[in-house]
Amino acid sequence: MAREQIVVKGIVLRGTDTRESDKILTVLTAAGKLRVIAKGARGRRSRVTAAAQLLAYSELTVSEKGEWYFLSEASTIALFEGVRQDIELLSLASYFAELVEAVTLEEMDSGSLLRLLLNALYALGNLKKPPEQVKAAFELKVMALTGFEPLADGCAVCGRPEPEDPVLDIVDGVVRCRRCSGGGQGLAMPLTPGALAALRYILYGDEKRLYSFRLGEKDLEKLSNAAEAYLHAMLERGFRTLDFYKSLHIPAIDQKE
Repeated sequence: MAREQIVVKGIVLRGTDTRESDKILTVLTAAGKLRVIAKGARGRRSRVTAAAQLLAYSELTVSEKGEWYFLSEASTIALFEGVRQDIELLSLASYFAELVEAVTLEEMDSGSLLRLLLNALYALGNLKKPPEQVKAAFELKVMALTGFEPLADGCAVCGRPEPEDPVLDIVDGVVRCRRCSGGGQGLAMPLTPGALAALRYILYGDEKRLYSFRLGEKDLEKLSNAAEAYLHAMLERGFRTLDFYKSLHIPAIDQKE
């Protein structure tokens, strides 16, 4: 009896070569992650080779067997060539994929995360947004979508709407005035007023315009450092792909020295 086939749209978060010419894919769909076996995907004449690439967004025809799905047909929707042609952008996009895989379950409403990832890749490769800006916004929005949104509408201690000399407490997940930050125990990341405004824009603004803000170099540096530190504190883990990206990436501030 033939297995029932279903059609889904998804993006490849990870691909692993297996015996012969097959690949095992981790695919993010709006309904969560799928583990997909793409038989013959590494073969020269395979019709699913393009769709089995990392970060390929495609319409996939799959059939389920136990814990696995088997890929029978695929039609690519977007390959994000602008990202693939730049090693720095590709390494950053690979980090985005690893991060999303880490916070997504196999049966989970993941439509917002899928849109976030697709929009981030478009912002990098097509809109040519600054990579560090996209990275910071992506990290903070991932945290917000997965239940770790920091409280940023005012000082969490004194209630001041515009915190004085603001900091992001990366353990408690709140914005505070520096003088209200508990004595400075190394757990608070400094923010400029511009970085705080961007943080609020990312968390509370229209997700369709997530990357439509501009920051000066100092503001972006503070936002970027705070976003990465907060994510690491909340997830309590590092990312191999982020380490690789940082080994390639030379911030503009360093280039001037």
